[in-house]
Amino acid sequence: MKTSRIRQIPNTVLGIVFLAIMLFPVYWMINTSLQSNGGAVNSTFFPYNPSFAGYAQALHDQSGNLLTSLIVSLGSVVLSLIIAAPAAYALAKFKLRWISIVLIALLIAQMIPGIVIANALYTAYNNLGLLNNIPGLILADASTSIPFAILILRAFMGSIPPSLIEAARVDGASHFRAFVSIVIPISRNSIITAGLFGFLFTWSDFIFALTLTTGGSVTPVTLGIYTYISSSVQNWAPVMATAVLSSIPAIVLLIVAQKYIAAGALGGAVK
Repeated sequence: MKTSRIRQIPNTVLGIVFLAIMLFPVYWMINTSLQSNGGAVNSTFFPYNPSFAGYAQALHDQSGNLLTSLIVSLGSVVLSLIIAAPAAYALAKFKLRWISIVLIALLIAQMIPGIVIANALYTAYNNLGLLNNIPGLILADASTSIPFAILILRAFMGSIPPSLIEAARVDGASHFRAFVSIVIPISRNSIITAGLFGFLFTWSDFIFALTLTTGGSVTPVTLGIYTYISSSVQNWAPVMATAVLSSIPAIVLLIVAQKYIAAGALGGAVK
């Protein structure tokens, strides 16, 4: 036992080194946000005299953008789940023709670069009057989350025993009632997983925000950070403070929902 523990020491040390390398940019972002001089290159390794002036300015300048991103992200999650859950159930439980082609189409949809979709949507949005508004951004971001959510939910719903649904059908429940009362509660973990990834996709979106908001009336936080930075920026503290604030929702959600993510992602792996 002692020998095996000794053999694990190099792997543990190597893992700690790689983890430190990956987390160093995050630490430097927090460190810079607390610097009083606002420098990014000439900052001290540790903020011995931390200043929260950058956070005060970031909240003053970017609070509206953070709220916009939150509304768009939550709206995108709701819309994507409303569409993806019934579609995944149909693909998992109904004997439909050309299911394999539909699944291939969903995989191909995941491979299309976002800039291609954004350019196509710009023309359509310009004709429909959906530019520079929140519903347009919700629809655009949901379009990228729906294929992924369908694949995740279908994998889990395919592992649900058919006898559960058949028992509900024998008791007089319709397909919709069986779906709402039986499938949705059982698929809670996979629904949370799909919703969380959809939220992260939308929260970190930059392409749609840059392409579909041209007037400045609607500005998600990713675009707010982009416009914050210019070639003449001298004070990086507010920029890094905004980056830290925009990271908090994602970090909190990942910590709270990590057990659901593991169960939802692997729930359909073994039948």
